[in-house]
Amino acid sequence: MYFTYGQKEISYLKGKCKKLASIIDRVGYIQRPTDKDLFSSVIHHIVGQQISAKAQAAVWKKLTDDLPKLSPQEVLKAGETKLQSFGMTFKKAGYITAFAQKIQNGKFDLNGIWNKTDEEAVKELSALAGIGVWTAEMILLFCMERPNILSYQDLGIQRGLRMLYHHRKITKPLFEKYRKRFSPYCSTASLYFWAVAGGAVSGMKDYAPANTRK
Repeated sequence: MYFTYGQKEISYLKGKCKKLASIIDRVGYIQRPTDKDLFSSVIHHIVGQQISAKAQAAVWKKLTDDLPKLSPQEVLKAGETKLQSFGMTFKKAGYITAFAQKIQNGKFDLNGIWNKTDEEAVKELSALAGIGVWTAEMILLFCMERPNILSYQDLGIQRGLRMLYHHRKITKPLFEKYRKRFSPYCSTASLYFWAVAGGAVSGMKDYAPANTRK
């Protein structure tokens, strides 16, 4: 499954910015995979923190091969030692089992998150051990498919904004200007800023001073 957007979102964004309209036309439709299972998505994001996509995929394959029906019960049955044997750190294994335990004992309402506003959902998810604000925002975008997510903490988003709008630095007030401009379809805009940051459009450069780029 992929993040869903269509002509409504595209037309709105193109009407808001000629530069972004040009990027949308040049890049075309973007398919970004999603995981609609919130429990699985949280664990997947914990596994992937501070490691490469390749390493994340390897750990995830081992985990899901051994625990094909990923659930709080199965995670707790496996325990931290077995989770660590799949290639993750002991700390991450602890985060995952703590998350499963909170669901098991009713201290975290997994289903209730779907009914929260973006701000409420980010606050509740980021209160979990091992989940920060950026991770929570990515869960909202690529699991819950919330339509209006633009993450200030995401380095790719900041790079894409610098490249498209020729900024040396993206300050919080400047970021808020763009967030308001592209609301309520910031999630679709995010896909295109990531594409720009990743080099999808030739001839574009990062305007940040070389010693400050990340």
